[in-house]
Amino acid sequence: MQPIRRRAVALLLSGSLAALASPAALAADPYPSKPVRLVVPFAAGGTTDILARAVAAELAKLPGWNVVVDNKPGAGGNIGADIVAKAAPDGYTLLMGTVGTHGINQSLYGKLPFDPIKDFAPITEVAAVPNVLVVNPAFAQQNKIDSVKDLIAYARANPGKLNMASSGNGTSIHLAGELFKTQTKTFMVHFPYKGSGPALTDLTGGTMQVMFDNLPSSMALIKAGKLKALAVTSAKPSPALPGVPTIAQAAGLPQYEASSWFGMLAPAGTPPEIVHRIQQEVAKALGAPAVRERLQAQGAEPVGNTPEQFAALIRAETTKWAKVVKDSGAKVD
Repeated sequence: MQPIRRRAVALLLSGSLAALASPAALAADPYPSKPVRLVVPFAAGGTTDILARAVAAELAKLPGWNVVVDNKPGAGGNIGADIVAKAAPDGYTLLMGTVGTHGINQSLYGKLPFDPIKDFAPITEVAAVPNVLVVNPAFAQQNKIDSVKDLIAYARANPGKLNMASSGNGTSIHLAGELFKTQTKTFMVHFPYKGSGPALTDLTGGTMQVMFDNLPSSMALIKAGKLKALAVTSAKPSPALPGVPTIAQAAGLPQYEASSWFGMLAPAGTPPEIVHRIQQEVAKALGAPAVRERLQAQGAEPVGNTPEQFAALIRAETTKWAKVVKDSGAKVD
């Protein structure tokens, strides 16, 4: 009888271990129980990267949270977005998405390797950001460009001689420029980079002359005199740049508006309770006075809304930018 009892105990123990290793038991582990990878689909130094690192640093103050920012630039953010779309829906691989990856690219690119709506679970909008029209100061001084109207006059008199940098095809930076070209009937040569960081390097160096950048990534260069800000692309002036008008005001283009937004997303199928937990913690991080003040000083307005509100924004922006892409004639294969 003794061997039978030992065999029964062994079976019971093996059953208990199997239960502990089951998906149901593993799902009961507190989240997060390992590092969270936050994919930034652009190069370091741009606004997407700045916002991701600000949120990651604040979350790191929480017990058990370790958020690792992973830059995966290329194809207007599509490479990084695709990585997250195909990741396990367990809350450990997230995306810092943008108006480009989730509002513009599906209209601009002939085919995407992912569906911006079906393949993601929106978590929260992190920040809303105006773009700013900046020019190389030496170029501006040499050609007496002190306003948006001066730039338009130069572009019309010198078609194709202005190099317009962007953080990549399909970004709001790119489309802000295309919208400007359409409404002012000017032509500038578009040069897409893998993020604002490398684009700004060439803009300050003089290889590029013009850029419609996200304000946070240009702010320090504007304050240092390395870039000249002509106007912001939002409907209203930015408190972070007092005295700088909107393009609508400066150029007499009442229909011009091209702001940016950034938000956190998870792969579709991520458990709602995990999505909710991340949203709650990110919203608290964005509400921290130090974080809020730092982002606002750079021209970004922290948000932290609900997954449902963020999903509604994505749907509305997809419709809006589809029209802009169609009207501009911009296309990327």
